[in-house]
Amino acid sequence: MTIKLTQFAYLVDEYDRAIDYFTNILGFALVSDEDVGGGKRWVVVAAGGDGAKILLAKAKGNRQNDAIGDQFGGRVGLFLETDNFEETYSRFKRNGVKFTEEPRREPYGIVAVFEDIYGNFWDLIHYAKN
Repeated sequence: MTIKLTQFAYLVDEYDRAIDYFTNILGFALVSDEDVGGGKRWVVVAAGGDGAKILLAKAKGNRQNDAIGDQFGGRVGLFLETDNFEETYSRFKRNGVKFTEEPRREPYGIVAVFEDIYGNFWDLIHYAKN
């Protein structure tokens, strides 16, 4: 039996702003953007490869709106793996991605933390080969 994480919801304030950030700044692919009625859309982006897709879910109500930008309690909650750290890091910097620290080498690889447009923290990481 195989079980894998294929998609998760990510709260956003507005669909088009989120699509612009994920596709034009981070370089993700827009997998789906369908109107499902009632002001809702089914918007899915993906970084590529066989990793999990992200459902960009427009926040509804105070609880969800309050969670935008704090979806992981102020810690790194998302890990974006690259096979070419320098190239990806340079492209992100050119695109205006806000890194909160310089890249550093760790036993597991090279990593740098960045903050997305909502204030959530991500690791950009290239894992060391064993």
